[in-house]
Amino acid sequence: MKVLVINGPNMNLLGKREPAIYGSETLQDLEKYITREAETLNIEVEFFQSNHEGEIIDRIHEAMEEKKDGIILNAGAFTHYSYAIRDAIKGTGIKTIEVHMSNIYTREDFRATSVIAPVCTGQITGFGFNSYIAALHLLKRG
Repeated sequence: MKVLVINGPNMNLLGKREPAIYGSETLQDLEKYITREAETLNIEVEFFQSNHEGEIIDRIHEAMEEKKDGIILNAGAFTHYSYAIRDAIKGTGIKTIEVHMSNIYTREDFRATSVIAPVCTGQITGFGFNSYIAALHLLKRG
């Protein structure tokens, strides 16, 4: 099984950005954490992070060509307004799980709306790094 993990805007600032919400661990720490769990599940995992909407869309398209079995997507702020990312997910047909480290429903009002959730298999929010781990397990189960 091959899974692509995509992290969107500002995720490169993990460990520095709002540590009260996101903690002190870095994006590299997150990737190591996911990799360890993926190995136990016999999942090949690849990572991509970008602050640019078009790059995320291009990477979703590439995942289709690469025949990825699933995508774990933390689209960051694009979650709330990127119909282009939504269309890319829907257009590729790849099973995608939307994840968020924080509980987007307990934060600012605008964060409670996800335009990408309706085209995703599901959404996991509020469990920090474990949001990604739960998504791995769910993709593995099919």
